Amino acid sequence: MIHINRPPKSRNPQSLNPINSLQNPSFSQSRMPSFLSKSFLRLPPKSLLFPMSTVAAAKSRLRGVVFDMDGTLTVPVIDFAAMYKAVLGDVEYKRIKAENPSGIDILHHIESWSPEKQQEAYKIIADFEKQGLDRLQIMPGAAQLCGFLDAKKIRRGLITRNVKDAVDLFHQRFGMMFSPALSREFRPYKPSPAPLLHICSTWDVQPNEVMMVGDSLKDDVACGKNAGALTCLLDEKGRYGSQDFANLDLTPDFKVSSLIEVHSLLKSNFDLTP
Repeated sequence: MIHINRPPKSRNPQSLNPINSLQNPSFSQSRMPSFLSKSFLRLPPKSLLFPMSTVAAAKSRLRGVVFDMDGTLTVPVIDFAAMYKAVLGDVEYKRIKAENPSGIDILHHIESWSPEKQQEAYKIIADFEKQGLDRLQIMPGAAQLCGFLDAKKIRRGLITRNVKDAVDLFHQRFGMMFSPALSREFRPYKPSPAPLLHICSTWDVQPNEVMMVGDSLKDDVACGKNAGALTCLLDEKGRYGSQDFANLDLTPDFKVSSLIEVHSLLKSNFDLTP
């Protein structure tokens, strides 16, 4: 079943001018403008999701959809728990997991390590990611959804915390191109809004005309919400509920169990005029 929250009201375009400063892919966390400070990332309380209303209303215009890759466009194949244990060690993994029940941000965690220790950690992560690439599979419904968006002339972008080589292989293997396609070489990466704002700037559209689709509440939904975009949480196995939304103060605008449902909700709820 598709669950829907009310779309956000249009934002003042003047408040979005700073996104032009994010067009440089070498943009780093240390150079983030003040509007991307921690205070900006704090989300207001949201109401719980509610079933689709039968009351007719004017449809919001949608001009682009940005996707996560691993677990959204591709079937999840990486054993993240095993990877985290290999990087952190069993004891440290258990401690950090207990302190972060919503999930471990391994990339953020190792940023404070020494260069030598970071290099070793990145090598372990790269080995796990390479194993994932060898078993890469397209998510059911992805090809059809992309074909639908292309037919409607709706732009498609991609933001992943995986490496550029993985994105290149995805494009080559499945013949579906996303532009821009930002990997973790773009800094800062999700859940920062910077990559999504960069895509909006590149497309010359407002964030509230774009939807972020992904399977991670703390990365994908947070990125979309922080940027002022619409958000759609892909929850195939029913991992997320109202308590998870409350714990992170994050409520997606839509929650679906498959990409096929994304296709349906776009047709039902948005003006898809090019």
